[in-house]
Formats: sequence, C-alpha cells, structure tokens
Amino acid sequence: MSKKQRIRALALCVFRRDDKIFVAAGYDSVKKQTYYRPLGGGIEFGEPAHATVAREIREEIQAEVSQLKYLGTLENIFVYNSDMGHEIVLIFDGSFVDHDRNSDDYTVEGTDDGKILFTGEWKSLDYFRQGHAPLYPDGLLQLLDAQP
Repeated sequence: MSKKQRIRALALCVFRRDDKIFVAAGYDSVKKQTYYRPLGGGIEFGEPAHATVAREIREEIQAEVSQLKYLGTLENIFVYNSDMGHEIVLIFDGSFVDHDRNSDDYTVEGTDDGKILFTGEWKSLDYFRQGHAPLYPDGLLQLLDAQP
C-alpha cells in the first residue's frame, strides 16, 4: 500500500546576521547530498504560523525567538530520499532572544524526543549563491536577496 500524498504547511524562521543565516544541515542519502534549510516545522491545526515558529524553535533547540516578521510564502515540490514531497512554506525573519547564539562558532543539535534531528550552524549566503550546497525551500535564496 502506498503512502498517502499530502501537502504539508510549514513555518520556518530565518535568523539573519549581515550576510549569514542560521540553518539546519540535512542529508539526502539517495542523492548523497548535504542540504540546508531554516529552522521551524509543521503548522498544527488552529495554530498561527508565527506561533509554530516559536514552538518549533523552543522544542528543537530550547531557544526563544523575538521580532518575528513575515517575509513571504514559498511552494516547495521536491524529492527527498526518493520520496516526492510538497510543502507550502511561510517564511519569517526573527532574532534569537539569547544573543550568545549569534556568534559565528555557535552550533546546536536540534532534537525531538531525545533523537538528534539536525545540526544548526551559521552559513554565509555566498556559500549557497556559489552552489556549494542547496538551500531549501526552493526560492528562499531569491526571497532573501530581494529583502532590503
């Protein structure tokens, strides 16, 4: 029996400092490729997207966010580990309440129920502009480059 296909609604937060963003590293074992995306996750029924961002950041890296600002919505249709995915992604800009998280050498392991999901780190936008690794969702780099 095949898995039911559905569209996921996500809310992600871009933490930005100068020309760097804080992102989670992921790995597609079929493509043998490391990729990056902002932190956040699935919007729960009845939950405003900005509340999703705050909840997900708190759950995954035990951090608080502030100054959330809606940047835009992206549609992301992709293949990950040979499975097709489809997401509608609300993108927010935000800041860490704890300013110690803004240093270049800050990394953190994102967890859920004790399982390590990702490593978060600061990356230069030039790293993605130069094609060193994909930045997801598709269109995010262009959205960020269009911001004042």
